[in-house]
Amino acid sequence: MKRLSLAALGGTFDHLHRGHKRLLQTAFRVGDSVLIGITSDDFVVKSGKTGIQPLQHRMDVMRSFLGSKRLLGRASFHVLEDQYGPVVTDPSFDILVVSEGTAKGGYAANAVRAERGMPPMKIKVVKFVLAEDGAPISSTRIRNREIDENGKLLIHSR
Repeated sequence: MKRLSLAALGGTFDHLHRGHKRLLQTAFRVGDSVLIGITSDDFVVKSGKTGIQPLQHRMDVMRSFLGSKRLLGRASFHVLEDQYGPVVTDPSFDILVVSEGTAKGGYAANAVRAERGMPPMKIKVVKFVLAEDGAPISSTRIRNREIDENGKLLIHSR
């Protein structure tokens, strides 16, 4: 009997947007089960980020989205207190889903796993989702009210 694959992805998931949703949907396409790491409020502060929605809100929005896609039953959650989470301590992860902007961290996680004698994870890199202006959708741009969660421009140049 084939072992079920375990995928992981992680992030802050502030203002859950189309880019996040593509990452999540990719993870559920490549993994039978998916562990979603979401940064803690403390780790957000340590990372120097400001204006981030509270962890509980980010978790609630994430659960609502996954529920609407009937994916919640295949998901588990981990609150991240560091950049890697359990993927560098648990050898059972098969696939790490990352964006173009976080791919470097995925390869670094595999380097840590190698140092610890663990098998490498397959790294699945997901392309950025672009806003109307051709630039990537990001939580920072949403917080700055340049775009909405779907990449629609809110600030138009003159």
